[in-house]
Order: sequence, then structure tokens, then C-alpha cells
Amino acid sequence: MTEQALNDQDPQQEQAEGQNDALEELRREKDSLQDRLLRTAAEFDNYRKRVERERRDLADFMKADILTEILPIVDNFERAIQAPSADGDSLRKGVELIHKQMLDFLRKRGVTPIEALGTDFDPNFHQAVIHESTPFHREGEVIEELQRGYMLGDKLLRPAMVKVAKAA
Repeated sequence: MTEQALNDQDPQQEQAEGQNDALEELRREKDSLQDRLLRTAAEFDNYRKRVERERRDLADFMKADILTEILPIVDNFERAIQAPSADGDSLRKGVELIHKQMLDFLRKRGVTPIEALGTDFDPNFHQAVIHESTPFHREGEVIEELQRGYMLGDKLLRPAMVKVAKAA
């Protein structure tokens, strides 16, 4: 081959080698990005599992805490049941004590009773069970609370079941 032919071949060969180098660099970059993607996906999966485990552990802890506080109330019920009583006075005192403990327990957790008696009926807080005609009360007034309702902060736990006055 002539010297001119060799010089013409060198640029073509250099160009082909440059393209191979660029192609190899792109393959390495692709492999690196794919590896990073797989590692990130695995890290996220581990994070998700850890958060779920921590949530379950917290829920179990909260249940145990609440149940531990309920146990003395159960103990008092058992004492009230086992107490020898000729009169109902000691039984009543035992039940009143338990009632007070339950109300204290609920109050500590932010549970408050809904004051219904004498207020105007509000379907957001009251469940009307009975409507009674009466000339002594205004229309829509709650005249009897059949079952107390409760709030947890500003969230309704249970509406109060009430008797509501209607026009006579």
C-alpha cells in the first residue's frame, strides 16, 4: 500500500476507535445508573418495611399502655362482685368508684362528654331516638339524655342518644 492509502486509513481507524471508546463509556454510564437505580429501589423498600414495623410496634405499645390502665378498673369490678353485701350500699359505692375511674381514664385521653340536656337538638352531636309533645319545653330542645355521647378533641366518638321536644 502506498503512504497515502495508509494515511487515509488512519483517520478512519481513529474515528472507529473513538466511536468504540464513546460506546464503551456510555455502557459504563448505563451500568452505573442501573446499579444506582437498583440500590435506591432496595433502600426505599427497606425504608418502607422499617416504617411499617415501627408503626406496628407503636400501635402495640399504645394498646398495652391503654390495657394496663384498664386493668385496675377490672380489678375493682371483681372486688365489687365478690364483696359480701346484705345491703346494696357497698355495691353501689364500688360501682361509683369504678365509674369515676373510667371517667378519669377517658378524660386523660382527651375524651369529653357531650352536654345535651337542655340544649337545642344538633344532628352533628345528637341522635334523636324519641320525639315527645310537651308544652313545658321549646321545639327541638333535648329533654332527656338516654345515652351520653363523647368527643375525642373535636372528633365525635359517639353521638348522644336523646329525647327531643316537639310542639304540642
